[in-house]
Amino acid sequence: MLRGGLRGARWCGGLCSSLCLVGAGRSTLLRRPRALSAAFSSNGGGARSGGAPSAGASDVKPLDGVKILDLTRVLAGPFATMNLGDLGAEVIKVERPGAGDDTRAWGPPFAGTESVYFLSVNRNKKSIAINMKDSKGAKLIRELAAVSDVFVENYVPGKLAEIGLGYEDIQKIAPHIVYCSITGYGQTGPMVQRGGYDSIAAAVSGLMHITGHEDGEPVRAGVAMTDLATGLYTYGAIMAGLLQRYKTGKGLHIDCNLLSSQVACLTHVAANYLNCKIEGKRWGTAHGSIVPYQAFKTKDGYIVVGAGNDQQFVTVCKILNLPEVSKDSRYKTNTLRVENRKELIDILSTRFSEKATIEWLQLFEGSGVPYGPINNMQQVFSDPQVLHNGLVMKMDHPTAGRIAVPGPGVRYSDFAMSHPKPPPLVGQHTVEILKGTLGYEDDAIEELLRTGAVAQHEVR
Repeated sequence: MLRGGLRGARWCGGLCSSLCLVGAGRSTLLRRPRALSAAFSSNGGGARSGGAPSAGASDVKPLDGVKILDLTRVLAGPFATMNLGDLGAEVIKVERPGAGDDTRAWGPPFAGTESVYFLSVNRNKKSIAINMKDSKGAKLIRELAAVSDVFVENYVPGKLAEIGLGYEDIQKIAPHIVYCSITGYGQTGPMVQRGGYDSIAAAVSGLMHITGHEDGEPVRAGVAMTDLATGLYTYGAIMAGLLQRYKTGKGLHIDCNLLSSQVACLTHVAANYLNCKIEGKRWGTAHGSIVPYQAFKTKDGYIVVGAGNDQQFVTVCKILNLPEVSKDSRYKTNTLRVENRKELIDILSTRFSEKATIEWLQLFEGSGVPYGPINNMQQVFSDPQVLHNGLVMKMDHPTAGRIAVPGPGVRYSDFAMSHPKPPPLVGQHTVEILKGTLGYEDDAIEELLRTGAVAQHEVR
């Protein structure tokens, strides 16, 4: 049974879910993390800026003390919550007993028995295995929501409401909650009941229509960019939701979806159509509005060069020893270069094919013109800048051993996102969470385990 301490708890407002225990004539503040309170000025709103870092600042992260209840699976949601976990949030990942997150079965490759796909987006999380179809399991989700700051889910709209876990249900017991839903197409509309995967959303949103060789078929991007973009939108939206709650004292519902995220990311291609009725098309590695801005085949590989202004174009011509091209009236401005694209690209392509990639890289070094090789994975993770930026995170996993995954793409002056926790096993932290977060006693936990409402993975 639950210890009496959390019964009758009432939320007091703020960036994280401070709880007031109300009962027996007393009201006691349970928690308001120091790190979060210090991040805002006392007059409400406005992030602290300037000044020297406080003592021990490297040990404080922006989301220390924020608890996130994560019901998401696959990529967009887990990517978002992993990024929040990197910033110090406690992420409780809810999984199905046994199978867990769908991506645990996605492979090969596997590291031992663990899907490398799953390992790539689930660090800094705890896993609790709950059978949500069991009424006792759904009750546990509600109890966890009551003591969490954020509730994230990616079920088809209406599915969680059927078991009493929709936004309106959770809002009643946790009015402070920042409840974020991630779907394929949104919470309302004609496509609301469709499931959403990255490839389908990339197709419907038009991304596939503009991706691929100019004369070729539509192509899916090499990674799930629609999912990842949605994950980043979700990450930012949850941060905004926490700030909004700090200002208003109330939680809110956030609607993130793959279609909206990808359409929003069409940027200039969408604007070209909306304002000029210019239909989008595939350009391969090239750009519809900038020339030259593409990959060129060298004697032994490829180099990508982008001349974003007229001076950079003159420099490109100088490096290629084509001074006459920079003086040609057909190529004087970017607009003219776009109009005369084919002739110019033919000239540049012929010259690039005469030297090896490394020779061109050496010639472009220090020129001020953006350039680079097309690297494979081995080359990426031996690149000196990638290594300098600390983009590889290594962890000791309980069954897979030493693993490495790509780390966060952002660095901060006042704290380091180091010492990550490895991705969890299914239900690895079930008992820990039931005891430490909800205050369940051993006999109650044993009953939940016996009936299959929860499961605990025993690490051997």
